[in-house]
Amino acid sequence: MAQIFHPAWNPISRVSIFGGLFVAAALLWVSGCLVRSSYVTEAGVMRDQPIPFSHKHHAGELGIDCRYCHTSVEESSFAGLPPTKTCMNCHSLIWADSPVLEPVRDSFASGQAISWSRVHRLPGYVYFDHSIHLAKGVGCVACHGRVDDMPLVAQQATLYMEWCLDCHRHPEPAIGPREEVCNPSWSWPGDRQLLGQQLARTYHVASRTDCVDCHR
Repeated sequence: MAQIFHPAWNPISRVSIFGGLFVAAALLWVSGCLVRSSYVTEAGVMRDQPIPFSHKHHAGELGIDCRYCHTSVEESSFAGLPPTKTCMNCHSLIWADSPVLEPVRDSFASGQAISWSRVHRLPGYVYFDHSIHLAKGVGCVACHGRVDDMPLVAQQATLYMEWCLDCHRHPEPAIGPREEVCNPSWSWPGDRQLLGQQLARTYHVASRTDCVDCHR
């Protein structure tokens, strides 16, 4: 049988095969980087809000407890958003005539809730319970980061399932004293891993990776 391709084509065929494999691997690597980038996960992205509320000022400089505004976080799956009345408890006296707070005063007068732009949004098929995590010593910082340093809150983590599973498999580093769960400035004394292990036993924290834990 006559030879179809000239032997000179052999180096070209080898380069094409190995080059194709390299390009495929490069595309997989780029796609992996893309799905974990802030462009897709929106981690670190500041969202426009109807009112420029600063957590750094309120939670950090003034030291207002998270639970003053997020009142249901210890008893409910939802942390809850404060009604306008909560804002007016202070701002009926402080900055009472500020033009920036005009939407707050209008909301309070009309009874129409302020349309805040949600920062942390999980898919509908994911179940997350704030109260369970706080009861087990997992503080706000573990998921939301140092909100007391954020003029505008941005999502800190990817919120991907692999991120949740990393913590569910090894929860000890995220566990702190229950009385400090809403204290963003609390720091670990001594051996963080050892303290986490001790508190995990005290709070009966177990590694939970069953599908039904999050998908119900």
